[in-house]
Amino acid sequence: MKKLLLLCLVCLCVWSASAQTTQKIKELENQRNELQQQIAESETLLRSTKKDVKSQLDNLALLNGQISDRKKYIGAIEKDVQFLNKDISALQKQLKALQRELSDKKDKYKASVQYLYRNKSVQEKLMFIFSAENLSQTYRRLRYVREYADYQRLQAVEIERKQKQVEAKKAELETTRVAKEKLLKESEDEKRKLEKQEKEKQNILNGLKRKQRGIQDEINKKRRSANKLNAQIDRLIEEEIEKARKRAEEEARKNAKKEPAKKGDKSPEKPAEVTKPATKGTVDSFRMNSEDRQLSGSFESNKGKLPMPITGPYVIVGRYGQYAVTKNVRLENKGIDIRGKEGAKAKAVFDGEVSAIFKYNGLSNVLIRHGNYISVYCNLSTVSVAKGSKVKTNQEIGVIQKDVSGNPVLHFQLRKETTKLNPELWLGR
Repeated sequence: MKKLLLLCLVCLCVWSASAQTTQKIKELENQRNELQQQIAESETLLRSTKKDVKSQLDNLALLNGQISDRKKYIGAIEKDVQFLNKDISALQKQLKALQRELSDKKDKYKASVQYLYRNKSVQEKLMFIFSAENLSQTYRRLRYVREYADYQRLQAVEIERKQKQVEAKKAELETTRVAKEKLLKESEDEKRKLEKQEKEKQNILNGLKRKQRGIQDEINKKRRSANKLNAQIDRLIEEEIEKARKRAEEEARKNAKKEPAKKGDKSPEKPAEVTKPATKGTVDSFRMNSEDRQLSGSFESNKGKLPMPITGPYVIVGRYGQYAVTKNVRLENKGIDIRGKEGAKAKAVFDGEVSAIFKYNGLSNVLIRHGNYISVYCNLSTVSVAKGSKVKTNQEIGVIQKDVSGNPVLHFQLRKETTKLNPELWLGR
């Protein structure tokens, strides 16, 4: 009975391991599907057929974003193939172990059958039982004959179960091999598409090389515009820091009135987060009240999981920090630029409060405060929120203006107080 119970537990463990492997393959497939969907959607974004410098630079930016996404997808496939290789190796070892166990059980069963065959007659069994020297030995021999028969039946059951385990493990191994072959084929297809995109990129670059002066003029115009925009954002953030300091001071005064120092206390507890105002020409950091501190903590705990600030399919066409436009031309981006489909809207990446809305070059820009973090949404043709209004995660805040190629491009920044952050490290993709 104990052996049968142990055998059932072994079968359960094998089935559980098989189910886990199948589940893991499904999880990997779901992760790849999300990336693949993003690539497929981004390919629906139109590229301008115009040959002027601005349109070609926009095409180059879009192509760079698509190439980056495809490389990420190929990298994900290669990681999944590595996992499946390890899984196949482990399954092969498990299969060999099961086959050895099956062979051993068959040998034992064969030996027991041969023994029974040699002592198969009822007369021989009776002679074995009744040739005992005393009653106690007779009883033990009778029990032995019965238990040996039960043991033989159990061996047959174990062999059948072990055979099923071997077949299940073979099926699991074959499923994993098929998944691996499918991934390898998909990887080759993606590499061919990547190679095609790289050639297309090179063709655009070759065309732009003949328009070096036009490129430089366009880049200078972009740089001047970006500098003016960032100056306005910096000024508004300084104002927000001063407002936050005043809120913290006000809360500290209220707390001090509610909890006066006890008589005889030499050093009452100092209200938290209160400092002198920033001196002229410098930028003080946020002085947070309790509500700001709570919101900042929630925002920080969602690093890498914030939603994209745009609806529908998108491609990141401008990366954070310094990046090369062409071989000899570089730009610095304080945030990221995200191209979407016609009608795309900007949406809040987290709960917060609209701290500022300002115009630049005829377009609207929105700042949303999340404690001591601020998200910035630029290049909006219309805005659906008001200054001071509370917003929720994924709430639409405005329609993004289209560029010359007919696609909306959102410029998105993320700050912690006055420190500029790389939004890609905070957004979940």
